[in-house]
Amino acid sequence: MKISIVIPTYKPQSYIWECLHSIVAQSFPREEFEVIIVLNGCCSPWREEIEGFIATHMQGLNVRFIQTDEGGVSNARNIALDNASGEYVTFLDDDDYISPRYLEELYTKASPDTVSVCYPYAFNDGHAEIQLQNYGLNHVYEHFHHQTQNSISSAARRYFSGPCMKLISRDIILDRRFDKRFKNGEDSIYMFLISDKIENIVFTSKEAVYYRRYRENSAVMQTRKRGDRIRNNINCIIEYTKIYFSGRYNTLFYFSRIAAELRCICYAILKR
Repeated sequence: MKISIVIPTYKPQSYIWECLHSIVAQSFPREEFEVIIVLNGCCSPWREEIEGFIATHMQGLNVRFIQTDEGGVSNARNIALDNASGEYVTFLDDDDYISPRYLEELYTKASPDTVSVCYPYAFNDGHAEIQLQNYGLNHVYEHFHHQTQNSISSAARRYFSGPCMKLISRDIILDRRFDKRFKNGEDSIYMFLISDKIENIVFTSKEAVYYRRYRENSAVMQTRKRGDRIRNNINCIIEYTKIYFSGRYNTLFYFSRIAAELRCICYAILKR
């Protein structure tokens, strides 16, 4: 198996069908990739709905559906990683979707020490035809995608705030998993954790698109209390520092992560 697609989901709405339809439409050979869907923290009626969709719309695909009563996106991703058999892994959120050549282009560019990243397309829910012009990764893509390869020291590291939009070798991931203690910032911490094995970052053409949907009621958009945000930022700084001193990690990448957390703390303090 060449690629494992990891999809965590919790009480999904109709957008998950668009996500799964985009996988069915992939140009990459069906026998060479698998889909691992992990329904976490809930069961009926979502379990039956997903199982019904798999049976009627995903015939011929290698699909593994797992339900767990333990919630949390990190737990769901860890379960999927424990069950993945692909040489490479790509993460896909259940409210996002991908272009038909997404897997094909990412796989062509990736290697055991090289992470391939795609063209990002962000939009507000209900307005897929309108691309968000202030989405920072678009500027990164436009600046770097013509270059043969980039290092984690370059501004291309901005892609590593989360696990989506890229294809990652199992040689990079190894047995390392998401930290379930964190409810915010866990994505960025995980990407920093596995960054020590990343030698290069390469970009696909614009044929490989990750469509990121912004929803008002999503977990990302929910507002938390200022004290909780600050405590979480401090804990993230502590975790980044522990990881940094545990191995051979890029110093610039480390300080960029610390700076990001400090900016969040300053913003939380100054905002009234």
